Amino acid sequence: MKLWDKGLPTDQKIDRFTVGNDRQLDMVIARYDVQATLVHAKMLYKINLLSDQEISEIEKELNILGREIEKGTFVIEDQFEDIHSKIEYELTQRIGDAGKRIHTARSRNDQVLVAMHLYMKEELLQIKSLVNELSQNLLTHAETYKDVLLPGYTHMQIAMPSSFGLWFSAYAESFIDDLYFVNAALKVVDQNPLGSAAGYGSSFPIDREFTTRELGFETLKYNVVAAQMSRGKSEKSTAFAMSSVAATLSKLAMDVCLYMSQNFDFMSIPSEFTTGSSIMPHKKNPDVFELIRGKCNKIQALPYELNLLINNLPSGYHRDLQLLKEGVVPAIQDLKASLEMTMYALKNIQVNKNILDDDKYDYLFSVDTLNELVMQGMSFRDAYVKIGLDIEKGCYTPEKNTKHSHSGSINNLCLNKIKKKLEEV
Repeated sequence: MKLWDKGLPTDQKIDRFTVGNDRQLDMVIARYDVQATLVHAKMLYKINLLSDQEISEIEKELNILGREIEKGTFVIEDQFEDIHSKIEYELTQRIGDAGKRIHTARSRNDQVLVAMHLYMKEELLQIKSLVNELSQNLLTHAETYKDVLLPGYTHMQIAMPSSFGLWFSAYAESFIDDLYFVNAALKVVDQNPLGSAAGYGSSFPIDREFTTRELGFETLKYNVVAAQMSRGKSEKSTAFAMSSVAATLSKLAMDVCLYMSQNFDFMSIPSEFTTGSSIMPHKKNPDVFELIRGKCNKIQALPYELNLLINNLPSGYHRDLQLLKEGVVPAIQDLKASLEMTMYALKNIQVNKNILDDDKYDYLFSVDTLNELVMQGMSFRDAYVKIGLDIEKGCYTPEKNTKHSHSGSINNLCLNKIKKKLEEV
Protein backbone atom coordinates (compact mmCIF):
# COMPACT_ATOMS: atom_id res chain seq x y z
CA MET A 1 0.00 0.00 0.00
CA LYS A 2 1.19 3.50 -0.88
CA LEU A 3 -0.44 6.70 0.31
CA TRP A 4 -0.06 8.08 -3.22
CA ASP A 5 -1.46 4.94 -4.90
CA LYS A 6 -3.87 5.78 -7.75
CA GLY A 7 -4.41 2.20 -8.84
CA LEU A 8 -1.58 2.24 -11.39
CA PRO A 9 1.17 -0.41 -11.11
CA THR A 10 4.77 0.53 -10.21
CA ASP A 11 7.78 -1.23 -11.69
CA GLN A 12 9.07 -3.60 -8.97
CA LYS A 13 12.70 -2.67 -9.54
CA ILE A 14 11.83 1.03 -9.17
CA ASP A 15 9.78 0.23 -6.09
CA ARG A 16 12.65 -1.59 -4.36
CA PHE A 17 15.09 1.20 -5.19
CA THR A 18 12.87 4.07 -4.01
CA VAL A 19 11.78 2.36 -0.78
CA GLY A 20 15.27 1.16 0.12
CA ASN A 21 15.58 0.33 3.82
CA ASP A 22 12.90 2.81 4.87
CA ARG A 23 10.74 0.10 6.44
CA GLN A 24 13.49 -0.87 8.89
CA LEU A 25 14.33 2.74 9.73
CA ASP A 26 10.65 3.64 10.09
CA MET A 27 10.29 1.19 12.96
CA VAL A 28 12.42 3.62 14.97
CA ILE A 29 9.94 6.47 14.42
CA ALA A 30 6.79 4.31 14.49
CA ARG A 31 5.65 5.33 17.96
CA TYR A 32 6.18 9.00 17.16
CA ASP A 33 4.01 8.67 14.04
CA VAL A 34 1.27 7.09 16.16
CA GLN A 35 1.62 9.90 18.71
CA ALA A 36 1.38 12.61 16.04
CA THR A 37 -1.47 10.84 14.24
CA LEU A 38 -3.50 10.76 17.43
CA VAL A 39 -2.96 14.46 18.09
CA HIS A 40 -3.78 15.26 14.45
CA ALA A 41 -7.02 13.27 14.82
CA LYS A 42 -7.93 15.19 17.97
CA MET A 43 -7.35 18.42 16.06
CA LEU A 44 -9.60 17.21 13.21
CA TYR A 45 -12.26 16.42 15.79
CA LYS A 46 -11.84 19.86 17.35
CA ILE A 47 -12.57 21.55 13.99
CA ASN A 48 -15.52 19.21 13.34
CA LEU A 49 -13.93 17.07 10.63
CA LEU A 50 -14.30 13.91 12.74
CA SER A 51 -17.38 12.78 14.67
CA ASP A 52 -17.55 11.69 18.31
CA GLN A 53 -17.67 8.03 17.27
CA GLU A 54 -14.82 8.40 14.79
CA ILE A 55 -12.40 10.07 17.22
CA SER A 56 -13.27 7.47 19.87
CA GLU A 57 -12.53 4.59 17.48
CA ILE A 58 -9.35 6.20 16.17
CA GLU A 59 -8.00 6.92 19.66
CA LYS A 60 -8.73 3.39 20.85
CA GLU A 61 -7.03 1.70 17.88
CA LEU A 62 -4.02 4.05 17.83
CA ASN A 63 -3.42 3.27 21.51
CA ILE A 64 -3.54 -0.44 20.67
CA LEU A 65 -1.11 0.08 17.80
CA GLY A 66 1.16 2.02 20.16
CA ARG A 67 1.24 -0.89 22.59
CA GLU A 68 2.00 -3.32 19.75
CA ILE A 69 4.94 -1.16 18.69
CA GLU A 70 6.19 -1.02 22.27
CA LYS A 71 5.96 -4.82 22.62
CA GLY A 72 7.75 -5.39 19.31
CA THR A 73 4.85 -7.25 17.69
CA PHE A 74 4.17 -4.54 15.10
CA VAL A 75 5.79 -5.07 11.68
CA ILE A 76 5.83 -3.26 8.35
CA GLU A 77 5.37 -5.87 5.65
CA ASP A 78 6.85 -5.56 2.17
CA GLN A 79 3.57 -4.48 0.60
CA PHE A 80 3.72 -1.26 2.62
CA GLU A 81 5.98 1.57 1.57
CA ASP A 82 6.51 2.99 5.06
CA ILE A 83 5.16 3.32 8.59
CA HIS A 84 2.64 5.96 7.55
CA SER A 85 0.90 3.76 4.98
CA LYS A 86 0.91 0.77 7.38
CA ILE A 87 -0.74 2.73 10.19
CA GLU A 88 -3.42 4.13 7.89
CA TYR A 89 -4.05 0.64 6.51
CA GLU A 90 -4.38 -0.85 10.00
CA LEU A 91 -6.81 1.86 11.08
CA THR A 92 -8.92 1.36 7.97
CA GLN A 93 -8.97 -2.43 8.45
CA ARG A 94 -9.98 -2.11 12.09
CA ILE A 95 -12.49 0.76 12.04
CA GLY A 96 -13.45 1.23 8.40
CA ASP A 97 -13.99 4.66 6.83
CA ALA A 98 -12.84 6.54 9.93
CA GLY A 99 -9.34 5.24 9.17
CA LYS A 100 -9.50 6.76 5.70
CA ARG A 101 -10.17 10.18 7.17
CA ILE A 102 -6.93 10.31 9.17
CA HIS A 103 -4.90 11.74 6.29
CA THR A 104 -7.20 14.76 5.99
CA ALA A 105 -5.27 18.06 6.07
CA ARG A 106 -1.81 16.53 6.13
CA SER A 107 0.78 15.12 3.77
CA ARG A 108 3.28 12.33 4.21
CA ASN A 109 5.86 15.15 4.16
CA ASP A 110 4.73 16.68 7.41
CA GLN A 111 4.05 13.23 8.87
CA VAL A 112 7.74 12.38 8.43
CA LEU A 113 8.76 15.83 9.62
CA VAL A 114 6.82 15.77 12.86
CA ALA A 115 7.80 12.16 13.64
CA MET A 116 11.48 12.96 13.08
CA HIS A 117 11.27 16.15 15.15
CA LEU A 118 9.71 14.21 18.04
CA TYR A 119 12.29 11.43 17.63
CA MET A 120 15.31 13.73 17.53
CA LYS A 121 14.01 15.79 20.44
CA GLU A 122 13.69 12.73 22.66
CA GLU A 123 17.02 11.28 21.55
CA LEU A 124 18.85 14.58 22.13
CA LEU A 125 17.37 14.72 25.63
CA GLN A 126 18.64 11.17 26.23
CA ILE A 127 22.08 12.05 24.87
CA LYS A 128 22.10 15.13 27.09
CA SER A 129 21.25 12.97 30.11
CA LEU A 130 24.00 10.45 29.26
CA VAL A 131 26.61 13.19 28.76
CA ASN A 132 25.59 14.72 32.08
CA GLU A 133 25.88 11.36 33.84
CA LEU A 134 29.29 10.68 32.30
CA SER A 135 30.50 14.16 33.25
CA GLN A 136 29.34 13.66 36.84
CA ASN A 137 31.25 10.37 36.94
CA LEU A 138 34.37 12.06 35.59
CA LEU A 139 34.12 14.75 38.26
CA THR A 140 33.80 12.07 40.93
CA HIS A 141 36.96 10.40 39.61
CA ALA A 142 38.65 13.81 39.53
CA GLU A 143 37.91 14.31 43.21
CA THR A 144 39.04 10.79 44.09
CA TYR A 145 42.36 11.02 42.22
CA LYS A 146 43.03 14.75 42.43
CA ASP A 147 46.41 14.26 44.14
CA VAL A 148 47.71 11.50 41.85
CA LEU A 149 50.20 13.06 39.44
CA LEU A 150 50.81 12.01 35.86
CA PRO A 151 52.86 13.53 33.04
CA GLY A 152 51.47 16.22 30.80
CA TYR A 153 52.63 16.20 27.18
CA THR A 154 53.11 18.64 24.33
CA HIS A 155 54.24 17.37 20.92
CA MET A 156 54.02 13.92 22.57
CA GLN A 157 57.07 14.92 24.61
CA ILE A 158 57.17 15.07 28.41
CA ALA A 159 56.17 18.63 29.28
CA MET A 160 54.76 19.58 32.71
CA PRO A 161 53.10 17.85 35.66
CA SER A 162 49.44 17.02 35.34
CA SER A 163 47.18 14.90 37.52
CA PHE A 164 44.29 12.51 37.19
CA GLY A 165 42.18 15.18 38.84
CA LEU A 166 43.12 17.58 36.06
CA TRP A 167 42.66 14.94 33.35
CA PHE A 168 39.26 13.64 34.45
CA SER A 169 37.82 17.11 35.08
CA ALA A 170 39.18 18.39 31.75
CA TYR A 171 36.88 15.99 29.92
CA ALA A 172 33.97 16.81 32.23
CA GLU A 173 34.27 20.51 31.39
CA SER A 174 34.83 19.79 27.71
CA PHE A 175 31.53 17.87 27.61
CA ILE A 176 29.82 21.01 28.94
CA ASP A 177 30.84 22.78 25.72
CA ASP A 178 29.28 19.90 23.77
CA LEU A 179 26.05 20.27 25.72
CA TYR A 180 25.78 23.86 24.49
CA PHE A 181 25.57 22.42 20.97
CA VAL A 182 23.03 19.80 22.11
CA ASN A 183 20.89 22.56 23.62
CA ALA A 184 21.11 24.52 20.37
CA ALA A 185 20.00 21.46 18.38
CA LEU A 186 17.11 20.98 20.81
CA LYS A 187 15.96 24.54 20.09
CA VAL A 188 15.92 23.74 16.38
CA VAL A 189 13.99 20.45 16.60
CA ASP A 190 11.59 21.61 19.34
CA GLN A 191 9.38 23.35 16.76
CA ASN A 192 6.16 21.83 15.44
CA PRO A 193 6.10 21.41 11.64
CA LEU A 194 2.74 19.57 11.57
CA GLY A 195 0.20 21.35 9.39
CA SER A 196 2.64 22.40 6.70
CA ALA A 197 1.25 19.48 4.65
CA ALA A 198 3.15 19.17 1.36
CA GLY A 199 4.96 22.39 2.20
CA TYR A 200 2.33 24.96 1.34
CA GLY A 201 -0.28 24.59 4.03
CA SER A 202 -3.90 23.53 3.72
CA SER A 203 -7.29 25.04 2.86
CA PHE A 204 -8.76 23.19 5.85
CA PRO A 205 -9.20 25.40 8.97
CA ILE A 206 -6.62 23.42 10.98
CA ASP A 207 -5.50 24.49 14.45
CA ARG A 208 -1.69 24.26 14.48
CA GLU A 209 -1.40 25.89 17.90
CA PHE A 210 -3.47 23.01 19.31
CA THR A 211 -1.18 20.31 17.89
CA THR A 212 1.87 22.25 19.10
CA ARG A 213 0.58 22.21 22.69
CA GLU A 214 -0.62 18.60 22.55
CA LEU A 215 2.68 17.30 21.14
CA GLY A 216 4.71 19.20 23.74
CA PHE A 217 6.66 21.36 21.31
CA GLU A 218 8.08 24.60 22.65
CA THR A 219 6.84 26.56 19.66
CA LEU A 220 5.35 26.27 16.18
CA LYS A 221 7.30 26.42 12.95
CA TYR A 222 4.95 29.07 11.60
CA ASN A 223 5.87 29.48 7.95
CA VAL A 224 4.83 26.31 6.11
CA VAL A 225 7.66 26.56 3.59
CA ALA A 226 10.16 27.08 6.44
CA ALA A 227 8.66 24.01 8.13
CA GLN A 228 9.43 21.90 5.07
CA MET A 229 12.90 23.42 4.79
CA SER A 230 13.56 22.25 8.36
CA ARG A 231 13.83 18.72 7.00
CA GLY A 232 17.53 18.24 6.62
CA LYS A 233 18.34 21.33 8.65
CA SER A 234 17.03 19.69 11.83
CA GLU A 235 18.97 16.51 11.11
CA LYS A 236 22.11 18.49 10.38
CA SER A 237 21.76 20.48 13.60
CA THR A 238 21.37 17.22 15.50
CA ALA A 239 24.39 15.78 13.67
CA PHE A 240 26.57 18.77 14.56
CA ALA A 241 25.62 18.41 18.23
CA MET A 242 26.37 14.69 18.14
CA SER A 243 29.67 15.25 16.35
CA SER A 244 30.74 17.66 19.09
CA VAL A 245 30.02 15.08 21.79
CA ALA A 246 31.66 12.38 19.65
CA ALA A 247 34.84 14.44 19.20
CA THR A 248 35.32 14.72 22.97
CA LEU A 249 34.45 11.07 23.49
CA SER A 250 36.86 9.96 20.75
CA LYS A 251 39.71 11.96 22.31
CA LEU A 252 38.94 10.46 25.72
CA ALA A 253 38.95 6.95 24.22
CA MET A 254 42.28 7.66 22.52
CA ASP A 255 43.82 8.82 25.80
CA VAL A 256 42.62 5.67 27.54
CA CYS A 257 44.09 3.44 24.79
CA LEU A 258 47.38 5.31 25.06
CA TYR A 259 47.49 5.33 28.86
CA MET A 260 46.65 1.62 29.07
CA SER A 261 49.61 0.63 26.87
CA GLN A 262 52.64 -0.90 28.58
CA ASN A 263 54.80 2.01 27.41
CA PHE A 264 52.70 4.43 29.46
CA ASP A 265 51.09 2.18 32.11
CA PHE A 266 49.12 5.06 33.62
CA MET A 267 45.86 3.14 34.10
CA SER A 268 44.16 -0.20 33.60
CA ILE A 269 40.71 -1.70 33.47
CA PRO A 270 39.74 -5.19 34.67
CA SER A 271 40.63 -8.07 32.37
CA GLU A 272 36.97 -8.87 31.70
CA PHE A 273 36.64 -5.47 30.00
CA THR A 274 39.41 -6.31 27.53
CA THR A 275 39.84 -8.83 24.72
CA GLY A 276 42.68 -11.20 23.88
CA SER A 277 44.74 -12.17 20.87
CA SER A 278 44.32 -15.36 18.88
CA ILE A 279 48.09 -16.04 19.04
CA MET A 280 49.54 -13.82 21.81
CA PRO A 281 48.44 -15.09 25.25
CA HIS A 282 49.64 -11.99 27.09
CA LYS A 283 47.40 -9.51 25.24
CA LYS A 284 44.70 -7.46 26.98
CA ASN A 285 43.34 -5.23 24.25
CA PRO A 286 41.22 -2.12 24.89
CA ASP A 287 38.81 -3.03 22.08
CA VAL A 288 35.90 -1.26 23.78
CA PHE A 289 37.68 2.09 23.66
CA GLU A 290 39.02 1.46 20.15
CA LEU A 291 35.47 0.86 18.91
CA ILE A 292 34.22 3.92 20.78
CA ARG A 293 36.96 5.92 19.06
CA GLY A 294 36.06 4.48 15.65
CA LYS A 295 32.30 4.92 16.02
CA CYS A 296 32.74 8.49 17.25
CA ASN A 297 35.06 9.34 14.38
CA LYS A 298 32.36 8.12 11.96
CA ILE A 299 29.79 10.31 13.74
CA GLN A 300 32.06 13.34 13.26
CA ALA A 301 31.74 12.82 9.48
CA LEU A 302 27.92 12.84 9.62
CA PRO A 303 27.32 16.63 9.39
CA TYR A 304 29.33 16.74 6.17
CA GLU A 305 27.47 13.76 4.73
CA LEU A 306 24.14 15.44 5.45
CA ASN A 307 25.38 18.74 4.11
CA LEU A 308 26.24 17.11 0.80
CA LEU A 309 22.72 15.69 0.64
CA ILE A 310 20.90 18.99 1.18
CA ASN A 311 23.23 21.88 0.36
CA ASN A 312 22.00 22.51 -3.21
CA LEU A 313 18.35 21.49 -2.93
CA PRO A 314 15.79 24.22 -3.70
CA SER A 315 12.86 24.80 -1.34
CA GLY A 316 10.11 22.20 -1.34
CA TYR A 317 10.26 18.44 -0.91
CA HIS A 318 12.72 16.18 -2.74
CA ARG A 319 13.15 12.41 -2.41
CA ASP A 320 16.84 12.92 -1.54
CA LEU A 321 15.61 13.81 1.95
CA GLN A 322 14.57 10.20 2.54
CA LEU A 323 18.27 9.33 2.79
CA LEU A 324 18.76 11.52 5.87
CA LYS A 325 17.46 8.80 8.17
CA GLU A 326 20.11 6.35 6.95
CA GLY A 327 22.83 8.45 8.55
CA VAL A 328 21.06 9.96 11.55
CA VAL A 329 19.31 6.95 13.09
CA PRO A 330 22.37 4.62 13.33
CA ALA A 331 24.56 7.52 14.50
CA ILE A 332 22.21 8.28 17.39
CA GLN A 333 22.25 4.64 18.47
CA ASP A 334 26.06 4.45 18.17
CA LEU A 335 26.60 7.62 20.20
CA LYS A 336 24.29 6.52 23.00
CA ALA A 337 25.96 3.09 23.11
CA SER A 338 29.42 4.71 23.17
CA LEU A 339 28.47 6.99 26.06
CA GLU A 340 27.00 4.07 28.00
CA MET A 341 30.03 1.84 27.40
CA THR A 342 32.44 4.62 28.39
CA MET A 343 30.65 4.99 31.72
CA TYR A 344 30.54 1.22 32.20
CA ALA A 345 34.26 0.76 31.53
CA LEU A 346 35.53 3.84 33.41
CA LYS A 347 33.52 2.85 36.48
CA ASN A 348 36.13 0.17 37.23
CA ILE A 349 39.24 2.03 36.13
CA GLN A 350 42.41 1.63 38.18
CA VAL A 351 45.07 4.34 38.14
CA ASN A 352 48.79 3.97 38.72
CA LYS A 353 49.61 6.10 41.77
CA ASN A 354 53.38 5.91 41.34
CA ILE A 355 53.89 7.03 37.76
CA LEU A 356 56.34 9.82 38.54
CA ASP A 357 58.69 7.58 40.48
CA ASP A 358 60.34 6.87 37.13
CA ASP A 359 63.39 9.14 36.66
CA LYS A 360 62.45 9.96 33.07
CA TYR A 361 59.69 12.20 34.41
CA ASP A 362 62.03 14.40 36.49
CA TYR A 363 62.14 17.09 33.79
CA LEU A 364 58.38 17.61 34.19
CA PHE A 365 59.23 19.94 37.06
CA SER A 366 61.78 22.13 35.26
CA VAL A 367 59.27 24.91 34.67
CA ASP A 368 58.21 24.91 38.32
CA THR A 369 61.87 25.11 39.37
CA LEU A 370 62.45 27.96 36.91
CA ASN A 371 59.41 29.83 38.21
CA GLU A 372 60.67 29.46 41.78
CA LEU A 373 63.91 31.21 40.80
CA VAL A 374 61.90 34.04 39.26
CA MET A 375 59.88 34.36 42.47
CA GLN A 376 63.21 34.73 44.30
CA GLY A 377 64.18 37.68 42.10
CA MET A 378 65.99 36.24 39.06
CA SER A 379 64.77 37.36 35.63
CA PHE A 380 62.79 34.80 33.67
CA ARG A 381 65.33 34.67 30.83
CA ASP A 382 68.30 34.14 33.18
CA ALA A 383 66.39 31.47 35.11
CA TYR A 384 65.50 29.75 31.82
CA VAL A 385 69.18 29.65 30.78
CA LYS A 386 70.31 28.42 34.21
CA ILE A 387 67.84 25.52 34.34
CA GLY A 388 68.66 24.61 30.75
CA LEU A 389 72.39 24.45 31.55
CA ASP A 390 71.73 22.46 34.74
CA ILE A 391 69.79 19.90 32.70
CA GLU A 392 72.58 19.70 30.11
CA LYS A 393 75.22 19.20 32.83
CA GLY A 394 73.14 16.56 34.58
CA CYS A 395 72.99 18.52 37.84
CA TYR A 396 69.26 19.39 37.77
CA THR A 397 67.38 18.17 40.85
CA PRO A 398 63.58 18.44 40.66
CA GLU A 399 61.32 19.63 43.45
CA LYS A 400 58.26 17.42 43.04
CA ASN A 401 55.83 19.28 45.26
CA THR A 402 53.53 21.23 42.93
CA LYS A 403 52.36 24.67 44.07
CA HIS A 404 49.93 25.78 41.36
CA SER A 405 47.40 28.05 43.01
CA HIS A 406 45.47 29.74 40.18
CA SER A 407 41.94 28.72 39.20
CA GLY A 408 41.77 25.55 37.15
CA SER A 409 45.34 24.50 37.86
CA ILE A 410 46.66 21.25 39.21
CA ASN A 411 46.27 22.26 42.87
CA ASN A 412 43.07 24.29 42.41
CA LEU A 413 40.79 22.24 40.17
CA CYS A 414 37.63 24.32 40.80
CA LEU A 415 35.53 21.15 40.67
CA ASN A 416 32.57 22.87 42.33
CA LYS A 417 32.66 25.60 39.68
CA ILE A 418 32.65 22.99 36.92
CA LYS A 419 29.77 21.16 38.62
CA LYS A 420 27.82 24.42 38.70
CA LYS A 421 28.42 24.96 34.97
CA LEU A 422 27.24 21.41 34.33
CA GLU A 423 24.06 21.99 36.33
CA GLU A 424 23.36 25.23 34.47
CA VAL A 425 23.76 23.72 31.03
